[in-house]
Amino acid sequence: MTPEQLQTAVLTFIASARLKAAGGLTVSEFGSLTVEVIRLAVAGLDTIHTLDGPGKKAWALACVSTLFDAVADSCVPLLARPIWWIVRPAVRTLVLSAAGGALEQILTLTRAAAPEPVA
Repeated sequence: MTPEQLQTAVLTFIASARLKAAGGLTVSEFGSLTVEVIRLAVAGLDTIHTLDGPGKKAWALACVSTLFDAVADSCVPLLARPIWWIVRPAVRTLVLSAAGGALEQILTLTRAAAPEPVA
């Protein structure tokens, strides 16, 4: 997979997440979307050899950041929006921190599930 193909795949995933979020999302659904975008990024980044480990991690977290910015507001009821705008930056930081930790686990699971390369 090329970096351009991976970027297209992630943007397509985020566009589909926006469609799902149009009617509102639960926190659980947002968590599932977050894990899926990390899994997609990890699987794609494992095939790209032009980035080093920290670069790949930063790229995967940027995917989570983009997803958060695109759909997280859909998890908040309209009446709670004034409070949401105050706490949103802290929640975003918390989500990115949790995603950084989850990234290591998902990386292990994705690599374990990948077929062995044939020499």
